Order: sequence, then structure tokens, then C-alpha cells
Amino acid sequence: MERIDHHGSSVPVLGLGTWELRGAACVAAVERALSLGYRHLDTAQGYDNEQHVGEGLRRSGIPREEVFVTTKLRPSHCRAADVRRSTEQSLRALGMEHVDLLLIHWPNPEVPLEETLGAMRDLQDRGLVRHVGVSNFPPSLVRRAHELAELFTNQVEYHPFLSQSALLREAERCDHLLTAYSPLARGLVDADPLLREIGADHGKTPGQVALRWLIQQPRVLAIPKAAREAHQRENLEIFDFELSLDEMAAIGGLDRDERLVDDMDLDWER
Repeated sequence: MERIDHHGSSVPVLGLGTWELRGAACVAAVERALSLGYRHLDTAQGYDNEQHVGEGLRRSGIPREEVFVTTKLRPSHCRAADVRRSTEQSLRALGMEHVDLLLIHWPNPEVPLEETLGAMRDLQDRGLVRHVGVSNFPPSLVRRAHELAELFTNQVEYHPFLSQSALLREAERCDHLLTAYSPLARGLVDADPLLREIGADHGKTPGQVALRWLIQQPRVLAIPKAAREAHQRENLEIFDFELSLDEMAAIGGLDRDERLVDDMDLDWER
């Protein structure tokens, strides 16, 4: 598994997304993924599965310190008191003394960023959170957040059909990572002729090509959701080939500004 060393932590470039996974299915998916070699788990308060993610980790027998764990604040939990209270609840649900990364899941325009990030920094000082970051933040909000805290990442929708060049520039300028959720465009990559052609040349699936394209970019992580063992294995099998510069550019040309997740009216252009 390839890793990125950043701000004193080593994070695997590929993680397991757990959105919509709950109950026994989530426990089994996490346990199985860890047995296959995953060491990066992503959850959120809004997924209502933190307890199941934690149970899957415990059942796997993998030591907690070997796994990079991310959770996210509900947008309604951005007031300072709610940040503290809800994060402590998340830790109890996960069965952990700390998380490696705590993110603001979506911007909350009713709460000043100073208040939310200040409370998150306090949690860092208490040792409950190793790193802080944001999710679904457009460039202008990332710049504001960067002035208030050392961001580890901005987690956003990112796949071959949605360019994130502006956010990649901000990641470079502000020295944080970009984490790609929905990296397979909810299955749309499977039907793309170019990805199929490139995959055939490498003996890989279109999904594997899409994931390779993402993690081959500097500062980019990917967290595809995968409940079934076959999909988890497939997603892991992206470290034995490389895309050429021409292939990388061709895939980048697939951008059609296709945003599949947008719960807020955000300005993604600036």
C-alpha cells in the first residue's frame, strides 16, 4: 500500500469509504477490508455507523495504531460546544481514545469558521484528534480555513468526470491533501470507452484505472466505498501498474463538470 507522509502522519493513499454501510454489513465490510490490507477507514457522524466501523476494526484484530481513522462533524454540530460534545460521542461509538482526522463535513454558513476550527484545535490539544480538516469546501472557504488552522485535507467529490484543478492548486498552495470521495463516479466509470481502452492495455478494469489516475496525482487520496470482497480486492490491485503521462492527460480530458453530490449552493469556481 502506497502512503503519503504529511504533517507528521503516514496515511495510506487508498482508504475504505463507509457511506451507506450500517449494521452487520458495515462491521463485516470493515473487518474484511482490514484483513485484505486496508489501513485507512473513513466514517462520519452523519453516516450513523461509527459504532459499526469501530466494531469491525476490533474484530479484525489489527492494532488500532496501524489504522488511519477519519470521522466528520455533522453540519449541525459546528458550534464549539457541539464540536466537543459530538466528538466525544463519536469516540465512544468508535471505541477509540482518538481519531487521526476530524473534518467539518459540510460548511455551515450560520457558524463562524473561527468558532468551529477553534474548538477542533482544542480537541487536538487534548489529544482526542490528531489532525483537523474540511470536506466539501470550495476554494474561497479553503483559503479562509487555512488561515485559522493547519488543515490536513479537503475531502471532496473527485473522479475523471469532475475536475478539481482549482482545489488541487489550493492544496499545493496551502500544503494540505485532497481526498477523493465517489472516485468511481458511482459506477459511471465502468462504461467509459477511454477508461475501458486504457484498462484493457494494462489488464485492469475501468475502475482500477480511475483510482490509479487519482492516486498517481500528488497530494491525492481516494476512499471508494466497497462492501463486497471482490470490489475491495479490485480496488487494492492498483499498485502494480502506472499510467503514462499521455494516459493521465487523456483521462483528465474526460472532465464534463459532472457533480453527483451537491447538498448546498456552493461556488466551486472561486
